[in-house]
Amino acid sequence: MKNLMNGYALVFCDEFDYNGAPDPSKWLCEVGNHKWHNDELQAYTDRPGNVIVKDGKLIITALKEQDGQREYTSTRLNSVDAWQHGIIQVSAKLPKGNGSWPAIWMLGENLRDGVGWPLCGEIDIMEHVGKKEDEILFSLHSEKRNHAIGTERTVVDKVNGMCDDFHEYAIHWTAEFIEFFVDGQSYAKFSVGDDKSAEDWPFNQPFYMILNIAVGGFLGGPVDENTMPYVMEIDYVRVYQKGE
Repeated sequence: MKNLMNGYALVFCDEFDYNGAPDPSKWLCEVGNHKWHNDELQAYTDRPGNVIVKDGKLIITALKEQDGQREYTSTRLNSVDAWQHGIIQVSAKLPKGNGSWPAIWMLGENLRDGVGWPLCGEIDIMEHVGKKEDEILFSLHSEKRNHAIGTERTVVDKVNGMCDDFHEYAIHWTAEFIEFFVDGQSYAKFSVGDDKSAEDWPFNQPFYMILNIAVGGFLGGPVDENTMPYVMEIDYVRVYQKGE
């Protein structure tokens, strides 16, 4: 992937070289103890037990802990900024345990202005479930192509040791394609087709990043509480874009 970096400059980074809550100029916690999408079981909070920066890492923890009607708590962290195209890199160590559903993903910034999903678009840089520890999902969702109607663009592949050590999950995102990488190796690539409409290819607009662990749900599956807490550690987040 190093060969792709020519002409790109760093426009955003968080190396998590501080202690305490995530930097509020860079991250927002989306909170709520209602039932989230996809039949997920967690409440999302901004409490230190669920999200903290220490020892050079961002640590997101999903706990067996009552919050309102929810039996589990976790964190969903959204970037303040949004970006259109570029190279995005996130170094992460993923949780173990059946029922864990960590993700590094992006949604169209227009969702914040009231445009609904899936018209806003979704880029799943990395999606993982504990019940399939060595599998990873790379996906794109749009109005015409999404999992709700079984038409999403998805590649599922094997990556050994995702829960044992840090790996870099990245995308190379241009106006013509989005390519997915793990540790510099390409695993998937989706290109714009003849239909360049926002309904089919909404990926030529700014997107913001989300870091979270969901619990259970239609993809995470049954929860094994003996494997909790689920912990995802993030070493860095870096965004590069081409200059004018």
